[in-house]
Parts: sequence; structure tokens; C-alpha cells
Amino acid sequence: MALASRILSKSKQLYTIQTILPKDHVIPVRYYAKEAAPAPKGLKGDEMLKGIFLEVKKKFETALGILRQEKITIDPEDPAAVQQYANVMKTVREKADLFSESQRIQYTIQTRTQGIPDARTYLLTLKEIRLKRGLSDELGAEAMMFDALDKVEKEIKKPLMRNDNQGMSRLTAEFDKINKKLGINPDDLPKYEEQLELKIAKAQLEDLHKETTDAMSTQAKKEEFKDEQMADPKSLDIRNFI
Repeated sequence: MALASRILSKSKQLYTIQTILPKDHVIPVRYYAKEAAPAPKGLKGDEMLKGIFLEVKKKFETALGILRQEKITIDPEDPAAVQQYANVMKTVREKADLFSESQRIQYTIQTRTQGIPDARTYLLTLKEIRLKRGLSDELGAEAMMFDALDKVEKEIKKPLMRNDNQGMSRLTAEFDKINKKLGINPDDLPKYEEQLELKIAKAQLEDLHKETTDAMSTQAKKEEFKDEQMADPKSLDIRNFI
């Protein structure tokens, strides 16, 4: 778990350091669809709600169709089962056009920080997002980033605004030093994202294993099932229950 926390921490730091840049340097994304078209002008409320419902229904049915086909083994202690579960969830996201956890984090950062003019408020908002999402900062990158901002603002003798290209260049240079010190390579972001998704897959399988065990234990206490042996969750094929 310590390694997983370190990976999660690294992933968070990459998002933090990269998204301090002005808005036009960040690729915009939407919560449900990566390229969702804007709602037509003049669309009535009922029509908009109907459109949203149909879109969500379509995504749900797509996801359900994949889960009916793919085998999932409820064994969080088996790396192969965790990898398979992660692969299935990735297929669901791609086919249903849903966000990965990494993309959700990035989307939250973009929407929460939109319009923030100064770098300090931006960083404070990122810290708030991190804490609310329960993301760790074991490497201490956050404190280093605030120290870097203090240094730059001391040099320019005023608060750093995000449209101050020269000041932001100084801050970016300081962030590059932090990346190097912590051994973080932005080019490795896809690897960190994959490791993050594996950690999430394992946690979800652990929850599924617990819920399945609890449900079967409750059922076993009933009179009509008292002579039946409780099945091992990893022997179940959840496709039979969808």
C-alpha cells in the first residue's frame, strides 16, 4: 500500500504542477463525453432533460452490455484478476465515453480553478481539491510548490498573476526543479495513470468481495439456507447476476 500511495501522490503532483499554467495551455475536457456537443440554443427545459436522460441511458446500457460479456474474478489478491478488472473498466470507459479517475481529477481542477487570476489562490484551491479527494502528498511536493511561489513573488515584489508570462516562466522553472528533485518525469504520466487505475481496480474489487461475502453471510443465516455451504466469492461469475 505504501507503493500505491506513492504512485497516487506522484500522479497528483504531476496534475498540480502541470495545471498551474494558464488555461490556454490545458486541454479542456467534459465530464461525460470527451467531445460532447453543446446544447442547441433555445432548447426547452423538458427537451434538455430528455436529452440528458437518453445520453446517460445509452452510456449505462453500453457499460452493462460489456459487463455481461467480460469475465470478472472477485479476487483482489490475485494480480491477474485485478489487471483483468482494470482492463474491463477501461473498455467500459472507452466504449461508453466516460472519464477515468485521472481525467476526473483533471476535470475537477479545471472547473474549480477557472477564472482564478493569481497563482497563490490557484495553489490553495488545488490543495483543497486534494484534501477533499483524499489524495496523499507523501513526497511533500505541495509545500515545495508554495516555497517556489514565495521565492518568485519575493523576486518580483508582488503577487504572481497567472497572466504574468515572465513571472509564470520563473515559477515553471522552479516547478521543473521540483520534478527533477522528486524524480518525476512528465513524460511518464501515462505510466502513473495506469498504476493509479490498477490501485483503484484493486480497491473496487476489495469492496465487491466484502459486499458479496456480507450478502452471502446474511443469506446463510436464513433457515432455508442453513445446510448450504457458502460459496467463495472468486468462484462466482457476476455475468449470471446481471
